Amino acid sequence: MRLHRNLVFATIDSLHQIFNEDKQADKVLKNTLKRDKRWGARDRSFIAETTYDIVRWKRLYAEIAEVKEPFDRPNLFRLFTVWATLNGIKIPDWPQFEETPTRRIKGRFDELSKIRKYRESIPDWLDELGQKELGKKWDAEIGALNQLADVVLRVNPLQATVQQVKNALFDADIETETIEGVPNGLKLKERANVFTTDAFKNGWFEVQDANSQKVALLLNPEPGMRVVDTCAGAGGKSLHIAALMENKGSIISLDIYGNKLNELKRRARRNGAHNIETRIIDSTKVIKKLHGKADKVLIDAPCSGLGVLKRNPDTKWKLQPEFLDKIRATQQEIIQTYSKMVKDGGQMVYATCSILPSENEKQVATFLASAEGADFSLTKEHKILASESGFDGFYMALLQKK
Repeated sequence: MRLHRNLVFATIDSLHQIFNEDKQADKVLKNTLKRDKRWGARDRSFIAETTYDIVRWKRLYAEIAEVKEPFDRPNLFRLFTVWATLNGIKIPDWPQFEETPTRRIKGRFDELSKIRKYRESIPDWLDELGQKELGKKWDAEIGALNQLADVVLRVNPLQATVQQVKNALFDADIETETIEGVPNGLKLKERANVFTTDAFKNGWFEVQDANSQKVALLLNPEPGMRVVDTCAGAGGKSLHIAALMENKGSIISLDIYGNKLNELKRRARRNGAHNIETRIIDSTKVIKKLHGKADKVLIDAPCSGLGVLKRNPDTKWKLQPEFLDKIRATQQEIIQTYSKMVKDGGQMVYATCSILPSENEKQVATFLASAEGADFSLTKEHKILASESGFDGFYMALLQKK
C-alpha cells in the first residue's frame, strides 16, 4: 500500500484536533472528510479508519514511540509511523518522518503487549476500575471493546420489510445477514457507507447496534399505549418504539437538549413515524404533568458509555473518574424522578450502554430499596457484555409497578 500525502496530512490534522483540542472524533472526521471533493470512498475510509485506529491505540503507540502528550506535529507523525509499521505499511521518505528502525517498533510492541493497560491501551484508573467491577471478565471484555464495531441496521417495518432492505442493499453492492434474536436487525458483511443509499433516504432503516435494539424489545410497547422515552436524545429508540407500536398510540420523547429533539423530528419524518411528540425538559413541570400517566417508561440513562468503546474509542481518553461519580448520582436521581410517570400496573425499563455493575444492577437495587421504588419489582434484566455477544455492551432491566 502506497501512502498519499494529502490523506496522511488529513489524518494528522484530525488527530491534532482530537488529542490536543479535545474535540470529538466523529465530529472532527465529519469535517475533515468534507475537505476535498475529489476523495473517493477508499480515500475517506483510509482517513477515518486510520484516525480511529490511532485514537484507539493511543497509549500503546505513544509508549512504543516514547512520546508524551500534548503531541506536537513531529510526535503525531511518530504515532503514525508506529501505526504504519505495525500494519506492514512502508514509510515514505518524506521529511516529516524520522528514521525509526522497524525492528525496534516491533520489539517494543511485543514487550508492552504483555501488560494489559498497554496492550489494551487504556488509562491506569480505567484498568483498575474494570478489574474491580468485572473481576476475571475484565480481560476479555476490554479486549472485545477494542475491536472494530460491526455496522448493524434496524429495518423500519413502517416503510419496508427485512427482505426488501436486503435486496435494495444487495443491488447497491452491500451484502447483509440477519441476526439471531434481533427480528429487524441486519449486519453488514463488509463495512460500507449506507447513508448514501436510496433505502436509507427513504427511511427503510436506521443504523443501530444489535444490543441497542433489544432495549425497545424488552420494553415491549403495544399499539395504542402511551409511552414516554425520557432521555430520548436524537431518538434511535423512540423510532424503534414507534415501529413496534405500528404508529398507533402516543410516544412522548423527552430530553434536556432541544437540538437533539429537532434531529429526532427530522428522523421521524423520514421514518414515517407519526405518533412521536417531543418535549424539552426545561422545568420540573414537564415531568410532573406526566405523573402516573404512562403505560411504559423508558429510561435510557446517561452513562459512562464504556459498553460502546468499539465505536467511540476516544471515550477512553475523554472520560475521567470524577465524571463517573457524578453520572452515578445523576442516574439515581433520574430513576427516582422519572419512575413517577409510570401508572399503576405499568412498566419501566432502565438501560445504559455501560458494562459497570455500579451504573447498572446496583442502581436498580438502590432504587428498589428506596421509598420511590417500593411499588416496583424487577421482572427481567439483561447484562450484556461485548465479549459474550460480539456487539456493544449494554444493560437493561424491566421493572413492574404494582
